[in-house]
Amino acid sequence: MKKPTVYITTNIILFILFLSLFLFIVFDYTTNDLAWFDMEVIHIVQQNITPTLTTMIDRFTFLGSVRWIAAAVLIVMVLLVLKKKYALAIYISLASGVGALLNWSLKHYFKRERPAILPLIEETGYAFPSGHSMGSFIFYGSLAFVIIHLTKRTSMKWAVAIIMGLLIFAIGLSRIYLGVHYPSDVAAGFLVGAIWLMLTIMVFHLYEHFSNK
Repeated sequence: MKKPTVYITTNIILFILFLSLFLFIVFDYTTNDLAWFDMEVIHIVQQNITPTLTTMIDRFTFLGSVRWIAAAVLIVMVLLVLKKKYALAIYISLASGVGALLNWSLKHYFKRERPAILPLIEETGYAFPSGHSMGSFIFYGSLAFVIIHLTKRTSMKWAVAIIMGLLIFAIGLSRIYLGVHYPSDVAAGFLVGAIWLMLTIMVFHLYEHFSNK
């Protein structure tokens, strides 16, 4: 099997898997079958709440906010343009920009209210899927893709992938700790973010393929 075939097949399998898991969450939360899961995870995450930890996590969750990601996208775009990597600059802006519109659309379609168990900060808007989780997955995932695309060192590629992966997971976890999202919101945000990220990377690879002909 040729490499392009393996790549496309793997992406199709992952796309179907992630989409199936997302639809599973949608079905189960609308029928309230995931209530036990959400409550159990919230209890585990929130059982060691302290004022100091809350302050730290509240600042950390900012790394997944719209304001921070918008500013970070702009900074990365400028750096890429200065490096004359115009295609990558457009890629990262569209990945996060269109991803944000997709999240807004899904939130207003499902209209799930936020949990009212033990919110430690105030948030407005709908909960499903988590915007911080989805936005972080898309931005930090696309940033990892850009860095991996530009570097030749295998160790650097792995380091970037691991660091970005841990950051994305931690931001999602922070939303549960702060009581502004159900765990199923966060999981759905990760899944939709992963699906969108995969699609954008595939489109970018197609662009490279045809532009190099």
